[in-house]
Order: sequence, then structure tokens, then C-alpha cells
Amino acid sequence: MQKKQKGVVWFRNDLRVNDNESLTNSMAENESVIAMYCFDPRHFEQTSFGFKKTEKFRAKFLLETVTELKDNLEKLNIALLVYHEKPEDCIPKMVIENEIDTIYFQEEWTTEEMKVLENVKSKISDSVVFKPAYNQFLFHPEDVPFEINFIPNVFTQFRTKCEKYSKVKAELLVLTMAKANLITNDGKIPSIEALGFSDFVSDSRTAFPFHGGENEALKRVEDYFWETKKLGVYKLTRNGLIGKDFSSKFSPWLANGSISAKTIYWEIINYEQQIGKNESTYWLIFELIWRDYFKYVSLKNGNSIFKIGGILDKEYDWKTNKSAIHNWINGTTAEPFVNANMIELKQTGWMSNRGRQNVASYFAKNLLLDWRIGAAYFESMLVDYDVHSNYGNWMYVSGVGNDPRDRKFNIPLQAERYDGESKFQKLWLQQQLF
Repeated sequence: MQKKQKGVVWFRNDLRVNDNESLTNSMAENESVIAMYCFDPRHFEQTSFGFKKTEKFRAKFLLETVTELKDNLEKLNIALLVYHEKPEDCIPKMVIENEIDTIYFQEEWTTEEMKVLENVKSKISDSVVFKPAYNQFLFHPEDVPFEINFIPNVFTQFRTKCEKYSKVKAELLVLTMAKANLITNDGKIPSIEALGFSDFVSDSRTAFPFHGGENEALKRVEDYFWETKKLGVYKLTRNGLIGKDFSSKFSPWLANGSISAKTIYWEIINYEQQIGKNESTYWLIFELIWRDYFKYVSLKNGNSIFKIGGILDKEYDWKTNKSAIHNWINGTTAEPFVNANMIELKQTGWMSNRGRQNVASYFAKNLLLDWRIGAAYFESMLVDYDVHSNYGNWMYVSGVGNDPRDRKFNIPLQAERYDGESKFQKLWLQQQLF
């Protein structure tokens, strides 16, 4: 009697059931499918820069996301096994216990993720097949008009060629397994306390008052596109600083993969067909292409995105003044606009795109501090941290990345332009915490 094929989907930064290539392939190719997620303890430890790799805001968002993923998978008759262990410790055991033939997972290429994958593979029989998928792009690597080694160093060149020659693939359909596929398991999602944090209530002033999870992401799309039609004015409002609707706020869900870039793209196309196409609808696609671009920059350049000289291998006289770093983190610098943004980040795990550019420029260009320290702090604090966008943007602003003009922000002028009546500064500086 022929053995039934059994597959496992190892979820990483693709925490959704819709438009998930690994999930779709596993269900099409196996008679039995289970899923798994590992809360890797290393993600909640302190890094060499002295910050927790993941702070409480993203930790809570992740817990909410995995909870929703578990529920959504159960509706498809797939069990999610949850572990609070290193993947290289729990996956080999799980493979043996469940007689797994194939492991499906999203391809990642940055150092830590590749090392984890190598460690997992080293402990698993060669008979087990590993099937990676590039599931995080708008334009799939097979479809971009460049060899990876020849990705342009200027965004505009990348964007214009992709827009001309690349097509966005259709979303993948969600399948359902037979009811008998759903197994019972004892794996529980850890509490926030188990990850090393006290539970907390969100600051009422936050511009990101949302929860983690695929359903929440889809609800936000529905609200931003169809209920409020804010998509139609996105380009006009995207530099805003206060409130939830000045920008789409999709980035946290995109960062952990609880929604795909393709899902958002095709919903924009749907909106353009039903409501109308304008500069704003295009501009959200433009921002999705920026997100793709930083992934390709990272794919092309590898570890250089983490080096002090960046992808340009430039030498600057970077400083590590502890007092200056402390003032920046705590919002006690000489610039009120920087301070307001940094306090918002410290209190909420969120900061606007406009704020991020200003505080990063101030850190690297005014204070001349080692930009990697700022990037590591953002990695710790941001609810929407994404390794490619974070390090890509920090290199860009710091003069070691993809900005051909190497600009420096005039902070007072930026504050005047984007917070002319100081409403944002008053919101965050009136209760300043030292």
C-alpha cells in the first residue's frame, strides 16, 4: 500500500491563508497537511546594539496575527502547531513525529533567516524535501526585467522598467482540506508575558489603533478603499502625522505577511475600475514598488545592507555618542519635531513615513551617529519592521544606500511644512516623558 504524502507549511513572514504559495502548493501536492509556527526566543533577546530585537508593540501584533492564522487555518481543516522554541530544535522533532515528506516555506535571504534554515536542514533526513517559494513580492523574481545582480542602484530605473515589462501575478486561490485532515494538538500560543513583556493598553493618541491578523488587514482594506474611499486622496494626505487615515497603514500587515502585496494591488485595480483612477490610486502602487525595490536591493547586495559603509562601501566618521543616542531615543534633542516623532515611536511602536525620514536624517546627518544603531532601534520598536525596508531606508537617508543625491533634511523647514500649526508636536510634547 502506497504511503500517503504528508506536507508541513512552516510559516515565517507569510502569516496568511489568502494568496499564500506555500500553503496552496502543500494542499495541492499532499493528502495530509499540517502547519507550524515557531516563536523563536532569539527574536525577543537583546541585540549587540543593546535593544530587544522585538519590543512589546510588534510582539503583541505578532501574537494577534498568529492567533488569527490558527483560526483561519482551522477553517480549512489544517492544524497550526505552535512552538516557543528555536526552529532548529522543534522542526526536526515535528518532522519525525508526523512523518513529514515535504516542508513548504517562504524563501528568506537575510543572514539570520538563512542560518536558521541551514541549522534546520542539518538536523533533518535528506529524504525530506524542502520547497521554498518567493511569496513576498509584488513583481515575482521570475518576472522582473533584470538579473538579480543587475538590479539598478536607482529606484526610478527599476520602477519604470518593471511597470513597462513586468506583470503582477494573479492571487492564488484558497483551497480546503478534508475534515479528517484536522488533527488535535497541544501547542498553545504563548502569552505576551511568556515572551518577556507585561501586557499593555495602546496609547489613545496612536495613529495605528489596529490589531494584528489577516482578517484585520482585509478589514482595513475594506475600510480604507471602499467605506471611506480614502484611497482616492492618498497622495494628498500621505505626509500627514495625526490620525489613522492620512495613510493606508498597511505596512505592519505586509511586514509579517498577513496580507500580500498582490492582494492590495488587485484591490487597487478593482477600485480604479469601479470608482476611478487618479494620482492617488497610482501612488499606492508606487509605494508597493518601493517596497519591492528594497527587497531586491537586499537580495542583490546580501550582508552589505548591514555594514557600516552600506551597499556603497562609503567611509564616514560615524560616532557612537551615548548621550546623543539617549537624547534621540527619548525625544530630548534640540529639535522639537524630532522629539515629537521619537516620543510617538516610544509610546506606540508607530511613526509616520515623514517622521521616519526626518528622525533618521537627524540621527545620521546632524548628529553623525552610526546609522546602524538607529536602524537597530527601529527594528526593536516598529510594529511594521521589515528587514529590507528598514535597512534600505536607513542606508538611503544616511548616504550609504540608493539615494543618488545624498540629501540632508532641513528639520525646522520640514516641521513648518508638515506641522505648520504644531498640532503634532503639541500632541506628543505636552506629556513628554523623560
